[in-house]
Parts: sequence; structure tokens; C-alpha cells
Amino acid sequence: MAELQRITTEYVDAEDRIRLNGELGSGHAPVVLWLTQRLLQRLLPVLLKGLQRPEAGADLAYADMLHGFAQQAAQANLLPEPPVQAAQHSAAWLVLSVDIAQSAESVCLTFKAADGRQASLTLAETPLRQWLGIVYHACLKAGWPLQVWPQWLQESRQPAVQPVVVLH
Repeated sequence: MAELQRITTEYVDAEDRIRLNGELGSGHAPVVLWLTQRLLQRLLPVLLKGLQRPEAGADLAYADMLHGFAQQAAQANLLPEPPVQAAQHSAAWLVLSVDIAQSAESVCLTFKAADGRQASLTLAETPLRQWLGIVYHACLKAGWPLQVWPQWLQESRQPAVQPVVVLH
């Protein structure tokens, strides 16, 4: 199975799908994985639930506030990198299912095609939050329904409102 080292995620309007260009490591051509809205609507609740482990004794508003802070911190630490560029001869496939293996430290996503091809991606909590923020932005760009996204993630993507200051 191919292990993705780095990915670039973007919405492609002509396909009405999200494309993951995945880097496999030195000497291997990148792969292109296509994710549909339908698949993401099933995958995202599982990933988001994994992040929303309840704190003992914490009320929902407090937990949402903590998740919002964690999401903002993850996004603030996202450093720009050159995108993974798919080559003309890159393998490409439509992802039909995703296996999810969660541990206390990370989540491993195994993307599967109809013909048996697979690629896996392992993300610790901060990179998972960063990727979910990118996927949320892609869903916004696509005009897809946003009901699956929790309020704390949606609010973390909004720019801070700058107060208007008038000096006389």
C-alpha cells in the first residue's frame, strides 16, 4: 500500500470533486485521488467526532470554545509549502471508500479504489485539524452543504473583525 507523505487538496469545479495530489516519496510519481461530496459527507462526521472527545465535566459551550481555539492554533501553524504537482503519468482514481484507524495520537485514512488500489495518510491531531480546515474551505468554494461542519470549525475560518477606530 502506498503511504502518502504530503498532500495538496483542492476543489476542481469541472469535476465537482475534491482532488488530493499525494506525494509518495522519492522516486515515485504523485498520485491523484478524487473525493466526492457524498463520500466526504460520510467521512467528515467520523473525523470530527474523533477530535471532539468530551472533556470530563466540560459543558458543550466550553468544549466548543476549546475546539475553536485548537482549530485556530492549528491553522496559524500551517506553513506554506509548494503544492504537490501531479505528473501526466500519475495514477489517478476515484476513492470509493475510506478505512479509518484511530489511535490516541493519530488517525490513519486508507483511501480505496474500485480496482483495489489503496493509499494511506496518517495525521496527528494538528495536521488533521489543518487538513479539515483546508477541506472546509474547498467545500465552501464548491458551494456544498455545510451542515456536517461544527460551528467551532466554521467560526475559526472567519477572519477576525477589526474594530473601527476613528481619531480626531
